[in-house]
Amino acid sequence: MGVFSTRETPMKSKICVGTAVLLFLSVCSAVQGPIAGERVLLPEPRLSGSVSVETALNRRRSVRDFRNTSISLRDASQLLWACTGRRIDGISRASRTYPSAGGLYPLSVYLVAGKVQSLREGIYRYIPEDHALELLKTGDYRQRLAQAAIGQVFIAEAPASIIITALYRKTERVYGKRGKERYVPMDAGHAAENVYLQAVSLGMGTVAVGAFIDERVKSILEVEEAPLYILPVGWPRK
Repeated sequence: MGVFSTRETPMKSKICVGTAVLLFLSVCSAVQGPIAGERVLLPEPRLSGSVSVETALNRRRSVRDFRNTSISLRDASQLLWACTGRRIDGISRASRTYPSAGGLYPLSVYLVAGKVQSLREGIYRYIPEDHALELLKTGDYRQRLAQAAIGQVFIAEAPASIIITALYRKTERVYGKRGKERYVPMDAGHAAENVYLQAVSLGMGTVAVGAFIDERVKSILEVEEAPLYILPVGWPRK
């Protein structure tokens, strides 16, 4: 009877080790997903739907009770596009979905993702020009965001939140004090209403949150802009 040996030649051993390392790195990459600074291209936004503007207006309400269910990347994409997405108007040359004084568009939008399918937990900056997300940092920040918003727990329970911020000087340098005190808040209001109506058309819900500690929200996002809205989004429980 022969004796079976489990010993490998040095060359075979090196090949096996190398293969194992490559497999390990591949698995880690798949699990970790994108790293800070990388971009995630979003699904193309739909330009027509089954819910009319009139119906969306009539059904619009504030939702503070969300089901423990994730949202799809396509739905997140649609909400972000509705908020401040890119579009081209051949007549007015408007380039976003919301009107802005002087076409200056001082708003920025961030997505705090907790339960978004095909998207790693983290904080992302929305890039309208490319309809993409840029990962700023990883981790589930929903609880910290809720604490920054005076403990409004539904923010932690929603699968994601859209945060609208503003760089006042973009408008102020053209329109002065009036631009800062009136035009920028108007811009933000337009964008937030877009999210409300788009959420309704998708069968989802949101609520405009303005009660939060500005510096704590800025610290979470690590940005210099002023936060104006937190809009948690998800599926209404009722």
